[in-house]
Amino acid sequence: MALRTWMIIWKEFVHIVRDWRTLAVVIILPVLMLVLYGYAINFDVKHLRMAVYDQDRSRASRDLIGGFSRGEYFDIVGSLDSHSEVTEALDSGRARAVLVIPVGFARDLASGRVAQIQLLVDGSDSTTASTAIGYAQAAIAQQSAEVTVAALQRAGLSAGSALPVEARIRFWYNPELKSNNFIVPGLIAVILMMLSGLLTSMTVVRERERGSIEQIMVSPVMPHELMIGKLLPYVVIAFVDIVMVTAAGHVLFQVPLVGSIPLLLITSAIFLAAALGIGLLISVLSGSQQTAMTAAMMVTLLPAMLLSGFVFPVSAMPIALRALTYAIPARHFIVIARSIFLKGSGLSLLWPAVLVLVIYGVVLLGLSSLGFRKKL
Repeated sequence: MALRTWMIIWKEFVHIVRDWRTLAVVIILPVLMLVLYGYAINFDVKHLRMAVYDQDRSRASRDLIGGFSRGEYFDIVGSLDSHSEVTEALDSGRARAVLVIPVGFARDLASGRVAQIQLLVDGSDSTTASTAIGYAQAAIAQQSAEVTVAALQRAGLSAGSALPVEARIRFWYNPELKSNNFIVPGLIAVILMMLSGLLTSMTVVRERERGSIEQIMVSPVMPHELMIGKLLPYVVIAFVDIVMVTAAGHVLFQVPLVGSIPLLLITSAIFLAAALGIGLLISVLSGSQQTAMTAAMMVTLLPAMLLSGFVFPVSAMPIALRALTYAIPARHFIVIARSIFLKGSGLSLLWPAVLVLVIYGVVLLGLSSLGFRKKL
């Protein structure tokens, strides 16, 4: 049994090495996709273009505008002089937000009344708009605190009495809230999920189209030996991809890797076996390479992108879709990768996700063996 399996493995490696162009693409493509998607997918909203319609033109209004221009979240792109210019700035896209400061702003502040301002935000991009509102509220809260403290100090009171409760906020695992630290580990899982399905989706059906399947059928090779022999060479190739894209993510995007590297590699190998098993099952059931490739793309790419928690949180999905996500290997590996990269979690916390991937790989290998019949 062991010898027959090793012969199948050797035969598959020979086919892979002979097709060196495909091998080069398989090794280079994941890193290229990581670089492209890693730079393209970015949830950090910075340098939002803001125009200002300052009707008060006072020192207080200038201080408020200065609070928005500090940092890297807002760029003041112009000063407006009328309501028509406000509409034109938003319609043309010259500004994504407009700060309107009414007449009497400084007077209201000086008299202790609530001074109102208006923030107009382009809501055509809801994600950017929500982020802009959050940034603006933070800037206004900071400015309000400074005004309150200054007023109390002028009255001879201590600044501490102005803010009896002080919140000291710390972000664990991703202190700078960089979206790359969240995106890149998930992107590794999505890319390898897609690539793994494509790699093995051609293995058995290619033998059928070339006519060499008859030689396998008359040989003493058992179905499970054939499946293992077809699977393991691609596990090795995909494992090389895992090492390369992990190194690229750490070096190019400065994603911290605070957890155990051996644990990451071991769990990656388990994930690859499960992901490659999907393509292997498709190859066994397909009648042509074109059908297998199309099916592999549909089964791996879209579910991995949309239902794995890569971009959209699983907890926000409807119950039916949430249950479906458990059948996607990338969903479990994304949890593992992000936990190891950012939190440094160990196997004691990650074993449920690892166990699911192990079961997934064994079941897929079994189904592939059962689906392959040594008869025409």
